[in-house]
Amino acid sequence: MIFSPLYLLATISTILAAPSPQSTPALAARSMGFIGCSMAENVAQGYIANNGQRMWGPYGTGGAVVQSWTNTNSASWKLFDQQSAKYNKPSAVWVQICIFAQNGATYAEVKQLIANARQHSVAGAQIYITGQPLYDAGQTCFLAGSSGPELTDSLAKQAGKDTTQNVTYVGSFILHNGEVQDGCHANTAGQSSLGKQAIAFWG
Repeated sequence: MIFSPLYLLATISTILAAPSPQSTPALAARSMGFIGCSMAENVAQGYIANNGQRMWGPYGTGGAVVQSWTNTNSASWKLFDQQSAKYNKPSAVWVQICIFAQNGATYAEVKQLIANARQHSVAGAQIYITGQPLYDAGQTCFLAGSSGPELTDSLAKQAGKDTTQNVTYVGSFILHNGEVQDGCHANTAGQSSLGKQAIAFWG
């Protein structure tokens, strides 16, 4: 069978133009924001240390528990907006539910955080949600209370199952023995572990 040069050229052009089934678009660097407290900062520190590209690095959210984010005009959201001005409004946001024992958190507050995250990001932004890290048996975070970390994880799971919220619960961050520096926060090894978990969760 003999093909004309024009036929061969058209065929080659079609093959070259066809997308590869194995290729996926790269996620834009620093296109994902996050809210949370110092525990989210620990994740961000490890994320950057492990060359994570999609999410922002730490930006000073220490102590910013749930109630710091329920008011869309709070000081914490102003910090978030400063990051947005630096990197552009994010197309995805990680919402970390982080608490102090004395205040805790309600599901109504969690839903407010989600609504505010949408307000401070681009239309249609993807929202990921988690609690603060969990620990090996026998350990907890004294700042959050004896069952505080588990409460935050439970609230995150509830949001993930709530179809009205349209958020993705990606799983639990875990800090193991030897990865905690003060009974709550991650040490350097723990930060690295959390960062690798984040990369596995959302790239």
